[in-house]
Amino acid sequence: MYGFEAMTFNIHGGYLEAIVRGHRSGLLTAADYNNLCQCETLDDIKMHLSATDYGPYLQNEPSPLHTTTLVEKCTLKLVDEYKHMLCQATEPLSTFLEYITYGHMIDNVVLIVTGTLHERDVQELLEKCHPLGMFDSIATLAVAQNMRDLYRLVLVDTPLAPYFSECITSEDLDDMNIEIMRNTLYKAYLEDFYRFCQKLGGATAEIMSDLLAFEADRRAVNITINSIGTELTREDRKKLYSNFGLLYPYGHEELAVCEDVDQVRGVMEKYPPYQSIFSKMSYGESQMLDKAFYEEEVKRHCLSFEQQFHYGVFFAYMRLREQEIRNLMWISECVAQNQKSRVHDSVVFIF
Repeated sequence: MYGFEAMTFNIHGGYLEAIVRGHRSGLLTAADYNNLCQCETLDDIKMHLSATDYGPYLQNEPSPLHTTTLVEKCTLKLVDEYKHMLCQATEPLSTFLEYITYGHMIDNVVLIVTGTLHERDVQELLEKCHPLGMFDSIATLAVAQNMRDLYRLVLVDTPLAPYFSECITSEDLDDMNIEIMRNTLYKAYLEDFYRFCQKLGGATAEIMSDLLAFEADRRAVNITINSIGTELTREDRKKLYSNFGLLYPYGHEELAVCEDVDQVRGVMEKYPPYQSIFSKMSYGESQMLDKAFYEEEVKRHCLSFEQQFHYGVFFAYMRLREQEIRNLMWISECVAQNQKSRVHDSVVFIF
């Protein structure tokens, strides 16, 4: 019941909401990013991070430091915080927290299947998988030749099993099929997560509806732009769009027939919340679109902390921390490859 969360929320959720708001105060600020962007070597970055929450995770790393090590340790911090919160959570928060990891599970499945298709070593692929998306039978994904095998041998016992019902075919796996599989799984996952949040009701439903609708709309735009010039038909393209969001259903009808980036822009500018995103880009360019979407996403996630007694803060915090790790990876890569002039290109300030 909306408006009455304050009476009962703190019985089970108060401690964890306090924890997640505490973690949020440890996110890097604009001043931290400005200092990091001045660094000349990865060891300088490590020295700057030693004064932040990442300090204990990097202190025992020997020089010379590699970008992959830096990202790995920062991700380990996120995983530790997530596991701590999951251990303390009761229903329905524990299920909500598990939903947050399903996206990483889908990415890991796609990574292993694609890597196996290109004859990469399974152990090497497992090291690249996101730790939040691991499950027991993930290593056996390499044996699957088509979607049906993938489901029957491996995924039937994982939380992703219900999402596979829409994309089980006997077609052999190739790059195109795998990409369609990824987007079909994501569509089913987002719709399921959306329904779960609606069922929770109250402020959680209100805030998560907005955040998930934005995610669904962003995926619709990316699917449209990436499928321009491919053999994907308009009907197939439309099947990959989620059945909710600001663009549903009329925006999806228009996106399905777009032939170039400017037509996509024309569709999106009809929706006021997305006008500002596309106004940052000149006509015909889509390179800066990802950054513009990330900036809008960060803004929305920060706003979710303005309200109390809801689960949206857990989702927002995880996403903000993941964005921070992407920022650190970009800065580290620019420093390591001596491309300091490009260091501000992809950094999204959180505060």
